Amino acid sequence: MADWPSQARIEAVTDEGDLEEVYETERHLLYVACTRARDHLLVTGVEPSSEFLDDLIGGAGKRT
Repeated sequence: MADWPSQARIEAVTDEGDLEEVYETERHLLYVACTRARDHLLVTGVEPSSEFLDDLIGGAGKRT
């Protein structure tokens, strides 16, 4: 199972700004994956959960 974001990718970052870019890219990839669902989206996971899923769950039930 892959860690999100990749631990190797985080460790390769040498600048705080680059680290923020890694996290924003990973968050965007999750958003794109979730918005591809047409009718239903089932998200499952294990502990510890991804901080990106916390963002997603925080918006559960909200419609825009």
